[in-house]
Amino acid sequence: MVAKTKILISFLVCLCFSNLGLAQNNLNAKNQLFSDSIVRKTMLIESEWVIKRADKILGEKPVTVTATSSPRSMGGKHDFYSEGPYWWPDPANPNGSFIRHDGLRFPGRFQDHDKDLRNFSWTVGTLTSAWILTGKEKYVKAAMVHFKAWFIDTITLMNPNMLYAQAIRGVNTGRGIGIIDAGQLMDVAQSVLILEKSPYASQKEITQIKGWFTKFIAWLTTHEYGIDEMNAKNNHGTWWHAQVAAYARLVGDQKTLQLCRDHFKKIILPNQMASNGSFPEELARTKPYSYSLFNLDGAAALLWILSDKTHDDWNYKLTDGRGLWKGLDYMLPYLKDKKKWTGGKDIDHWDVQPEARQFMLFAAIAGKNKAWFNLWKSLSEKEGNEESSMSMMLKNPLIWITVK
Repeated sequence: MVAKTKILISFLVCLCFSNLGLAQNNLNAKNQLFSDSIVRKTMLIESEWVIKRADKILGEKPVTVTATSSPRSMGGKHDFYSEGPYWWPDPANPNGSFIRHDGLRFPGRFQDHDKDLRNFSWTVGTLTSAWILTGKEKYVKAAMVHFKAWFIDTITLMNPNMLYAQAIRGVNTGRGIGIIDAGQLMDVAQSVLILEKSPYASQKEITQIKGWFTKFIAWLTTHEYGIDEMNAKNNHGTWWHAQVAAYARLVGDQKTLQLCRDHFKKIILPNQMASNGSFPEELARTKPYSYSLFNLDGAAALLWILSDKTHDDWNYKLTDGRGLWKGLDYMLPYLKDKKKWTGGKDIDHWDVQPEARQFMLFAAIAGKNKAWFNLWKSLSEKEGNEESSMSMMLKNPLIWITVK
């Protein structure tokens, strides 16, 4: 059985690279074989649970933002709403405005839309991964049901904005920082990018979905909340660009992709990274370890999306040597042995760190480095937790490393 599975996965890897045009033409034959080997090994690992989970969720009905609402939301039925996780009631003024406790999540906040969006991301990412592994129509059809509910059906769709995200009781009705909650849509956009190549997806519906993302890009790049996040000097700025790049690639918006490329080189990298590869803004937080990884994840996702046949953004570095690899090299010793970390313990969920993150696979493939793959593999064997599901934007490895 194992031998048959290996043969099937090997065949499917070849099929993915040939039918979907996924081979990286700028790699020489040896490097291509290494890349294929990492993809094949990842597919074998992921196949152990992807198909099982995909079959389990095949019949699940979509749950969008229209299913529930909060009386505190100033938006309508179709508007995403969330509340700032680190804001708590003021003991000195229980009926007054909330106050901030960085790193500690308030359990009494409205979380329904956050959970629904995360589940949407997991669901379509899993179904798309299952299609990559099997080529079966049923997974595409099931994913399209969820896409239609969130982006097309006028009864259940979500409005393409984040006007009411991360509101703070007694302070505001939403803010630019809340745009990071939409990062769950990156896996969704990537899934659409893949499934539109299948013979089972409705091209009319794909066009409608892309229309939704085009409107979302317009809002993200023109509304004051989006501009605030674009200019944020920490992980929020990084993830704004990663999000926008993912959506822009889906709809073929080259102008916006170039904007993200320019901003990384001229703003994000020079302003966020220290000479040793660390991110001072993240080290200043109450969860310096996890936020450093979170920002590195965002930078890696952004550059993975931006890099193509004509742009080697992954290996870009400033004249002083600062670049993504500098950041990866800085964190690697602390990923191998957390006890060496000198940045201070995270205030919450310290014991579960580190966890497998997508940038490790990206580094393994782009850097032709087995050590990064082995690190990802060892960490992926750990049991996940709710904290990681909330902070992990890229959840489904196969949809990112089999499509470049």
